[in-house]
Amino acid sequence: MKKVFFFLLILVFSCAKDKTQSMGLPACVQAKIETIKNQPVENPPKEVWKWQVDGNTYYYFTAACCDQYTELYDSNCNLVCHPDGGFTGSGDGNCPTFSGNIVKTLVWKDPR
Repeated sequence: MKKVFFFLLILVFSCAKDKTQSMGLPACVQAKIETIKNQPVENPPKEVWKWQVDGNTYYYFTAACCDQYTELYDSNCNLVCHPDGGFTGSGDGNCPTFSGNIVKTLVWKDPR
């Protein structure tokens, strides 16, 4: 009976894990998501997108409304640039020029 209970307990906790862990996200991206979860909900709710382009993977974090910058990180969580947002809506102008098509995949959206 103890073995069955233990198995069920593990199963419940395994199912309750955040899906970001099963998506193979870098630990630093998971940590940034955990930080977001501990802050008030933004309007619109924060999203994280995986961008794949030119053989590289980036992570795009949306911003709250209006003039706030979005953030684009490399897979080591180094800030690459701010693709959009700011006063002009065009970002900071420091993003690399991508030669290929950007494949964008939503990896997390604040469910609160």
